[in-house]
Amino acid sequence: MAGTLSPFRLLVAPGLHNSGPDHWQSRWQRLYPAFQRVQQRDWSTPDLASWRSRVDAARQEDRRPTLIVAHSFGCLASVASVACDPSHVAGLLLVAPADPDKFGVAGQLPVTELPCPSILIASSNDPWMTAEKARLWAERWGSSYVAAGALGHINAESGLGDWLFGQQQLQLLAERAHNVRVAQY
Repeated sequence: MAGTLSPFRLLVAPGLHNSGPDHWQSRWQRLYPAFQRVQQRDWSTPDLASWRSRVDAARQEDRRPTLIVAHSFGCLASVASVACDPSHVAGLLLVAPADPDKFGVAGQLPVTELPCPSILIASSNDPWMTAEKARLWAERWGSSYVAAGALGHINAESGLGDWLFGQQQLQLLAERAHNVRVAQY
């Protein structure tokens, strides 16, 4: 996978409480040490403006084309960041996004196509967002929708290990982002 990703900087945007050591995001960071993690000031308070500003700041640290690998509330912060400033973001992998309505932030998120390729992966039994609502947000954002089956919130409790299927989706995203970049030049 490293070859497919080599043209890109990889930014990991966890959800509430950060991703613990058994979460696939943390495991991916151990597998691929170049992946960088967005650090929130307060991992237990889902404040969209604050979280988005931390994604913004992490994006500004390096101007290389970036792929963002987001989970849960990190998806919402990443989408909000890219909607405000799409520069240098080549693609978004949105895994098990939190339901914006549960956090009262739906009105702060775009309802139009994102300015870069994106893949939204949803579980059929996610307690944080129904598959139907996830599909609706994927349509709004112009994201490819991937139904992952019954994986709960697609987190450490899902027992995914290094989550090879997710890594394959990241490779697909990198290929799409590469093709878009080539087409632009």
